[in-house]
Amino acid sequence: MTTATENTENKQLAVSSEKVLVLDFGSQYAQLIARRVRENHVYCEIVRHDITAERVKELAPKGIILSGGPESVYSENAPKIDNRIFELGIPVLGICYGMQLACQALGGKVDNAPAREYGRKNCRVTTANDLFNGFPDAADVWMSHGDQVQSVAAGFRPIAETNTCPIAAIQHESLPVYGLQFHPEVTHTEHGSKILENFLTRICQCEQTWKLGDFAKEQIDLIREQVGSAQVICGLSGGVDSAVVAALLSKAIGNQLTCILVDNGLLRKSEKETIVDAFKTQFRADLEVVDAKDRFLSALAGTIEPQAKRKIIGAAFIDCFQEEAAKVENAKFLAQGTLYPDVIESGAAPDGPAATIKLHHNVGGLPDELGFELIEPLRDLFKDEVRRLGLELGLDEEIVWRHPFPGPGLAVRCLGEIQEDKLETLRDADAIVVDEIKAAGLYRETAQAFAVLLPVQSVGVMGDARTYENTVAIRCVDTDDFMTADWSRLPYDLLAKISTRIINEVNGVNRVAYDISTKPPATIEWE
Repeated sequence: MTTATENTENKQLAVSSEKVLVLDFGSQYAQLIARRVRENHVYCEIVRHDITAERVKELAPKGIILSGGPESVYSENAPKIDNRIFELGIPVLGICYGMQLACQALGGKVDNAPAREYGRKNCRVTTANDLFNGFPDAADVWMSHGDQVQSVAAGFRPIAETNTCPIAAIQHESLPVYGLQFHPEVTHTEHGSKILENFLTRICQCEQTWKLGDFAKEQIDLIREQVGSAQVICGLSGGVDSAVVAALLSKAIGNQLTCILVDNGLLRKSEKETIVDAFKTQFRADLEVVDAKDRFLSALAGTIEPQAKRKIIGAAFIDCFQEEAAKVENAKFLAQGTLYPDVIESGAAPDGPAATIKLHHNVGGLPDELGFELIEPLRDLFKDEVRRLGLELGLDEEIVWRHPFPGPGLAVRCLGEIQEDKLETLRDADAIVVDEIKAAGLYRETAQAFAVLLPVQSVGVMGDARTYENTVAIRCVDTDDFMTADWSRLPYDLLAKISTRIINEVNGVNRVAYDISTKPPATIEWE
């Protein structure tokens, strides 16, 4: 039996003949670089910083981008690069740490900067070159470094500067190697997108042919090839990811697909009814609903630690599907809506190192050996790309633009021990948050909005009587990629209305708080 890991790795990097690789040196912006490249219609993937030159040659990318990173290139344990990569003739763009590493690898000197640069700095182009084609003589760029290149080796020439960084960008005269001390991928850098476009089109000679419609066609072919005449089970959660997976599979294999909704007791208010109505009407799919609430809540009883909750839910989820698979003749595959950020945050990217931030339901709780093979057609996509793909596949906008819902459901929004009465309190509060944001016309303006029930009681006064009841936190964030996020600046009147309704209408709540933390350092979900 093929394992889940083997299956996904075999499909990795098969989605485009024209690609760019991002070598990840631990930058918080590595995922953003990849997204910016894809926005230029060039397929891009994040790979390990220590990928070998032989492996790079096999993948045959049109270009390579070296990400930033938190280390100093001269530190003993600093992540390094296979220097033979510079000899392959493939264009290389180093960003921040990546530029310093390229300069050091090719004979330059990097040291602690006499003046650190963090934030916006005015950058001046000193030498005309392809990388800065169409860039003004000077513009504000985003710096974030304590080290800088002190001197370059023979063959390199500086091509831009700031007042405190005389080597803000470099170009090699004979090798296709470029470097930027600043970050072109962030919106704070003026004309940064133009710089990346120049690297892709003028230097890498990319034809910008990658489109999500082509991705869908290729995935459909891959699914048909992988599945053959077998049946596929797809878990539906009501979220965007599983909806797009179901739509993609429906187009690929039609009646070979059986959709399953596991009612684990951790769904949002009226979630089950909404899913059944939408999918039976829109897809006319074979949809089975499994009542597993008692199984999940019993398994979670007494569990407080977040990672333990996720593992329990993941194991119960697989058990349910294995049982349902036994009822479906010739069922050999399980389809899931795992996304690229899920893979990265779980430290599971096949070619990319990442610390495990949290275990994801789709990638963290699975046993090595499944009773069936795993299909993850969205594994290479970011959330915004999944939404666009959903529209390409003909899904209703109401489904496509629905806010994300975590695989473990309300278990990671009900902090502490999971109890049925606490879940009902949370459902009611969460429904009010979403209803009022929709009524204010701000649902599409925000990326994710929900309520969290805290294991915190506080003193209150209701009807001249003392209360000692629960606290609900509201979490609402703005983000493009869900790798970084900022808290939504909702109108005070709206927050007041939400708070008043929750306290008045939800039993057992006497206090409402608004979460104003960013990601990082916080995550979007509380657990």
